[in-house]
Amino acid sequence: MPTVYVTAPPDAADELARTLVADRLAACVNRVDCDSVYRWEGEVHEEREVILLAKTTDDRYDALRDRIEAEHPHDVPCIERFDEADVLPAYASWVEDETTPGRD
Repeated sequence: MPTVYVTAPPDAADELARTLVADRLAACVNRVDCDSVYRWEGEVHEEREVILLAKTTDDRYDALRDRIEAEHPHDVPCIERFDEADVLPAYASWVEDETTPGRD
């Protein structure tokens, strides 16, 4: 069960989080405000961003990644996959249920 780490500008993060959950690409997306300092095209930037932590399944990961790439406002979005080595079985079952298309 992967957790996917994404950063996005605040105005895009809320819509992206809602879309991923509404389309069953993620069971849950946590939003955490942060300040980022990064180098882009030879310059150092400092901006307010939102960290998104999306809980998904192996089966839904590719579609989730593709949706983020398609809807993210940055040319090169931060998308990092973390695979859980140990997860509560009931939680893993909930994520599986909530990311299965056609369930209501």
